[in-house]
Amino acid sequence: MKIKDVTTFLEELAPLNYAEDFDNVGLLVGNNQTEVTGILVTLDTLESTIDEAISKNCNLIISFHPIIFSGIKKLIGNNYVEKVVIKAIQNNVAIYAIHSALDNSSEGVSAKIAKVLGLENTKILLPKKNILKKLTTYIQNNESIKLRNALFDAGAGNIGNYDNCSFSISGKGTFRGNEKSNPTLGEKGKMHLEKEVQISVVFEVKNEENILKALNEHHPYEEVAYEIISIENSYQNVGMGVIGELSNPLDERDFLHYLKNAMKTDCIRHSDFINKKIKKVAVLGGSGSFAISAAKKAGADAYVSADFKYHDFFKAENNILLADIGHYESEQFTKNLIVDFLNKKISNFAIILSEKSTNPIYYL
Repeated sequence: MKIKDVTTFLEELAPLNYAEDFDNVGLLVGNNQTEVTGILVTLDTLESTIDEAISKNCNLIISFHPIIFSGIKKLIGNNYVEKVVIKAIQNNVAIYAIHSALDNSSEGVSAKIAKVLGLENTKILLPKKNILKKLTTYIQNNESIKLRNALFDAGAGNIGNYDNCSFSISGKGTFRGNEKSNPTLGEKGKMHLEKEVQISVVFEVKNEENILKALNEHHPYEEVAYEIISIENSYQNVGMGVIGELSNPLDERDFLHYLKNAMKTDCIRHSDFINKKIKKVAVLGGSGSFAISAAKKAGADAYVSADFKYHDFFKAENNILLADIGHYESEQFTKNLIVDFLNKKISNFAIILSEKSTNPIYYL
């Protein structure tokens, strides 16, 4: 099995086009044609992580955070990033980062937190934009059902909890082929009028290649007429954060104790108590202060995330409990998520959960 085979599986869980524009995801170090000897899954990639990979005969590290985030102009070992990359290259260890691609996955970081907390009736807190496109094409009446089904099979027509979604309009199409044409209908050099169906389907950007392949393989015309447009609609199946409900409401203090135990954290920073039961809970792994307003708008009683600054706590405004559980703590179960996913996809292969804690923060 090659690295590209492993990353293909990973991109089923977290397609790279889910990642935020500022991020750096995918294969950061290595060659995707390299045969994999073993896979080490970690939250961060440090020099000690490279050493662990070497000791366990793993030549592929799957890291949540990217070791290369901003541009590197030199590789001379001046800082921990350069040292890690140099050591990885010297020892033929590849590094793949998944980061915000997994953050935006419906089965990703925040979904894992929601599962650990036992939240029910969950949905995406901040649905992502620029994930959807629409295909419109035209085909003769008697071939329309066959083509429509082929597009569905390729991944088109999925909207929320529904699939096989499309819209069709009957009309008349005209065309005339030149002397080099070989028309399926009509004769070259002559104007032809055909009763046709216009088919429109929505699809995720990640499926575009497969959908165009299906279109061209199952459309009978020599020249296939179609249009693809980007849609600005938010997509409810992809995005940051999750909001759900506890099966049994808790007092604020009891909720924080429950949260502390479930998320295995030594410290929770929180806003002032507002004397309300906690039923509806929003969560977002990593730095999540940007979603405080979204959590409030969604009617959350509590919002759990990390890296809140001093003034962020004022945004509670006496109508939500803000809980900062720590960056590492909010993402700690991510590597378990990745290992579990790969074990379902790849049998009889060494997929190892890193034993090293890469949390750089300690509490006295």
